[in-house]
Amino acid sequence: MENAITQLKFYIEQSQNILIVGHKNPDGDTIGSVLGFYGLLKKLNKNVVAIFPDEAPEFLKWLPFYNEILIFDTHEKKIIEFLSTVDLIIGLDFNEKIRMGKIAEFIEQINCNKAIIDHHPYPDPFFDIIISDVEVSSTAELVFRFIESCQWINTIDINIATCIFTGIMTDTLSFNVNAHRPSTYITAAKLLSFGVDKNDIHQKVFYSYSEQRMRLLGYALHKKMKIIHEWSTGYIWLNKEELKNFCFQKGDNEGIVNYPLNIKGIKLAALFLEKENYIKISMRSIGNVPANEIISKHFVGGGHLNAAGGEEYNLSLEDTLKKFESILPLYKTYLLEK
Repeated sequence: MENAITQLKFYIEQSQNILIVGHKNPDGDTIGSVLGFYGLLKKLNKNVVAIFPDEAPEFLKWLPFYNEILIFDTHEKKIIEFLSTVDLIIGLDFNEKIRMGKIAEFIEQINCNKAIIDHHPYPDPFFDIIISDVEVSSTAELVFRFIESCQWINTIDINIATCIFTGIMTDTLSFNVNAHRPSTYITAAKLLSFGVDKNDIHQKVFYSYSEQRMRLLGYALHKKMKIIHEWSTGYIWLNKEELKNFCFQKGDNEGIVNYPLNIKGIKLAALFLEKENYIKISMRSIGNVPANEIISKHFVGGGHLNAAGGEEYNLSLEDTLKKFESILPLYKTYLLEK
């Protein structure tokens, strides 16, 4: 990885027009990583454009630089024009080009160096430069490590640090998931030294939900959560009509998938949301239960050992739930492990 870091640093130094891209349905890690990197490159006097395929959840739009970001859904023409001049493309927090959404087909046609910084397994060889480490808590932590390795630490200011810290905080659920390595806390401490207000970030990210979102959560837990003690599993499902009734907005499902894991003995949790043409699936687990394998082998998607996400395009919501329950016995070694 050190060679890849050196190579990307060289290309950044040699490039003037740089595009940074995050994944579709952006979460806190990709948003914090993209915005932090964007701020860094601006201070390095680069002509940089940062894009997301679609809008961020409302509770993350307060982040520094977000109002300077281009959304492909609404700024397609402007983004394509910039692509004709770009020297370097950097993707953050995804391992497959398909995660870029529609922008991927345009990026494929661009003859320039392409890099990826990510912490998901099996990065796509589509990228020329791959900086990947599945052991880190988040892509944001890996971004900070990259900045340190390039000796650009003095370029970081409170805005850049706030973005990167938010990426780490959100992907670890406030340092409760995938945050057992000392390096994560060392990185967090360094970011705090730039004046990051941890309490303010936590308030804005975890305590800024709408009233309707809270009512949706209550309904989901009371009416739509199924616990299968036999397989140490719990899941929640919501159909299109229910989402509409609760005025569902992007980000309202944040964290809901984790609730079944609060029940004693539950090792695997899932959330199924019925969208217009597919079923969106979020999955969380504890211990050695391979959420990423369950998603990648039986649905479309992937992720980490204890946190994964994907889609089901061929089945109804009801049939997707039946399919999910039917595959649980395949993982009895993990689910029934004491």
